[in-house]
Amino acid sequence: MVTASIVTYNHHLLDIEPVLRSLFASPVGMIWVIDHSYDIMPHLEEELNEFKGRVLTGEPILRRRVAEEGLAITYIRHENNGYGGGHNVALREAQKLGATYHLVVNPDIWFGPRVIPALLEYMEQHKDVGQMMPKVLYPNGEIQPLAKMLPTPLDMFGRLCLPPFMIKKRNRRFELRDSEFRMTLNVPFLSGCFMFLRTEAVKEVGMFDERFFLYAEDIDFTRRMHSRYKTIYYPLVPVYHKFSRASRHSIYLLMVHIFSIMKYFNKWGWFDDAQRKACNQKLDNEIREQQSRITRHDN
Repeated sequence: MVTASIVTYNHHLLDIEPVLRSLFASPVGMIWVIDHSYDIMPHLEEELNEFKGRVLTGEPILRRRVAEEGLAITYIRHENNGYGGGHNVALREAQKLGATYHLVVNPDIWFGPRVIPALLEYMEQHKDVGQMMPKVLYPNGEIQPLAKMLPTPLDMFGRLCLPPFMIKKRNRRFELRDSEFRMTLNVPFLSGCFMFLRTEAVKEVGMFDERFFLYAEDIDFTRRMHSRYKTIYYPLVPVYHKFSRASRHSIYLLMVHIFSIMKYFNKWGWFDDAQRKACNQKLDNEIREQQSRITRHDN
């Protein structure tokens, strides 16, 4: 069974309808919508029920899926305990249901019906994989470099505070641009916007660290998963992501971002981080090996 969760914050149905339609068209049995809005959104639960009825009325295949597989949306109003904390609520429910896989997905994502089946097939064939992320695109089709190396302080604070030309070379390596985003790679930092997880692996490595209220929780989570399982960037199927970069437009969110990064380095080490160095070097080698194979094949 595949389950999924979306954490919302002052979202309306129109904001999350694209991702809901994507999930409805995929082999997902249960969707949790975790509402973290400070001001109660009294119509969201009602809108979700209406949406489900409206979609099912017009689509016989989905009606049959509901009857045979129990496809459902569950709305949970929850105190705002951060992005990872909200998804932890759903992960606990997924474990109770006995779900084999769980998708953590942003409200501003949408994708086609072959994405989840492709990830499922890969996971079923590779039992050592605990987490996957597909290629992520902007709505205009440009690639978002959201699979990265483990960051150094200069990588993270340089991106926030320095002009791009000053860290262009570092950023190219950090964002794996030499891979041209067409290689299947074992990557230690995958974005939290789309995390396809093996639930048994989550039980082993632990859920999101709720000390990270917003930002850096995905670095910490993927890093822990990567230490015991492969965490795969899989570019053969795409998803689309609006990616607003809210911390670039809000002083408050910028400060939240900075403090979360500081918490990350306090946890894992600022400059003395042998595991980071080893992971990044291994990924460098993997990219070079694939580049070499591609060159030999082209010749």
